[in-house]
Amino acid sequence: MTPVANAKLPRRSKNRQRLGGDTPKTLNTYEEAMQWLQGHYNLEKNLGSEEAAPPSLDRMTLLMELLGNPHRDIPAIHITGTNGKGSTSRMLVELIGATGLDVGSYTSPHFDGVKDRIMLANPPLDDESMTRAISEIAEVEQWVIEATGEPPSYFEILCAAAYNWFAATAVDVNVIEVGMGGRWDATNVIDAQVAVITNIGSDHLEIIGPTLAHIAQEKAGIISKDTHVICGETSPDLVEIIATTEFREIWHRHSDFDASEDRLAVGGRLVDLKTPYGVHEEIFLPVNGAHQSENASAAVAAAEAFFGRKLDAEVITEALAHLTLPARFEIVQRQPTIIIDGAHNPPAARVVAETLFQDFSIEEQPVLVLGANRPRDIQKLLEALNVKEFLKVIATAADWPRAVPADELATAAEAFGVAVEVIPQVPEAINRAIEIAGETGIVLVTGSLYVASEARSQLVESSR
Repeated sequence: MTPVANAKLPRRSKNRQRLGGDTPKTLNTYEEAMQWLQGHYNLEKNLGSEEAAPPSLDRMTLLMELLGNPHRDIPAIHITGTNGKGSTSRMLVELIGATGLDVGSYTSPHFDGVKDRIMLANPPLDDESMTRAISEIAEVEQWVIEATGEPPSYFEILCAAAYNWFAATAVDVNVIEVGMGGRWDATNVIDAQVAVITNIGSDHLEIIGPTLAHIAQEKAGIISKDTHVICGETSPDLVEIIATTEFREIWHRHSDFDASEDRLAVGGRLVDLKTPYGVHEEIFLPVNGAHQSENASAAVAAAEAFFGRKLDAEVITEALAHLTLPARFEIVQRQPTIIIDGAHNPPAARVVAETLFQDFSIEEQPVLVLGANRPRDIQKLLEALNVKEFLKVIATAADWPRAVPADELATAAEAFGVAVEVIPQVPEAINRAIEIAGETGIVLVTGSLYVASEARSQLVESSR
């Protein structure tokens, strides 16, 4: 087990391309930067449509070359998986930051604002910094267009801005979350020292499927020959696919790392985490759901693989005790208890339902506020949520191009024999659910990251 954290950091690239030609685009304000960014193709808005270009890293590679390849300047931990990427990323940022290193993180999508995607030790960039970061990409865009015939995408711009900003600010390590898949994801211009595959499930089949084997191959595409792999997937067939890649070392869930003990505690969970370096006992996680102990075990394993040693107990305790996971079974209000979770596929929805009905003492049937996006299988999503156990379903829709119309969602829910109301706007749907639940009830808001985002903005803002 060779450490990578103490390797000599490369110097800041100084070979940024200086090209002639037209005057580059200049963005002077945050509003200008956001308007320019939003004018680019966004796969998140058009997922599953025929508009999507064939997968390629050509534009991203060229864009990074024009910036001087800043992504090569900093060691990185790269995270993919069907579910758990965001939680694992957040835990890793806390763990590595607790050792005294400066951490840059890039995640997607965002909940409160686009700035949330690019963070330095958790706080997102401020307006001025985000404007400068985006502007540097705008300055070189014209040469990407000239060379490839296409402008960079929304996601490519943000990813490039993150890599460039992290190098310019000289962070010590990057924690990078894959947007979708892995092999062709814009983040995959890096050769990460550590790669984490949280799990492999049925999601985005229309893009990276059609089978779980195809998805496994796509996610394994983030692995390079010098990568230490943390494999959270346990299906033998899928693990075999991952294991056929060339890597430096691989640790497997259950055999190499695991949550050996996991029990409920006041305000969260108390877990024992094991890695090849030893066991960390009675670690408090201030979050809900047994699945988070699995994410924590992967995060600790990844951090220890990165450093090549066992983390000090104080580091893990301090890092995870202060953990917050927005929109991951997040309790944002009491009286009634309102829970927000961005679960948007059947495996994630099943975990949410299990956490709600197994970990909570429920005296009254909860109310479900549900939104979903195309091209999800709505019936499977409803089945996974155990929708029959809810007092009422409030069908709603986020302000998002791919949102399933609320009345269509209601029709699907009614087939399960549950009471349904249609309230298309998320704020009104939340208010109605609160009215039904009363002070002693429970409201679960889920089904879509974008519904979760709207609900969270409304409820968190109202509590301030």
